[in-house]
Amino acid sequence: MRGPFNLRVIASDKIILRGSIITFLIILLSLLFIILQFRILPPYVPIFNQLPWGEERLGTTLMIFLPVIAVAFVSFVNIFVSAAIYTKSQIISRMLTVSSILSAFLSFLFVVRTIQLIT
Repeated sequence: MRGPFNLRVIASDKIILRGSIITFLIILLSLLFIILQFRILPPYVPIFNQLPWGEERLGTTLMIFLPVIAVAFVSFVNIFVSAAIYTKSQIISRMLTVSSILSAFLSFLFVVRTIQLIT
């Protein structure tokens, strides 16, 4: 009996499989970069750059993991949504994979630039 999330079907699609692997490699790279730089980070880092100038922009050092965790969550949701709608629309499933790659890459750039800014 097949459930609504047939992960084997999307694993057979090369574009979705490779895109998912690339996404999670970028997420792992982001985590590795943060872990390697974590000991030299100050107690507060500027995470919330859209807020007005001052203390409102700062978050604790652990909050540097927030963008990576958010992207990982969104990527997992995208995989399950892709699995649910793959038989109805393959192109939307592939577009979700590409959006996961893009969001992981932009999150990686955000983390790297933020850490470079403060070190």
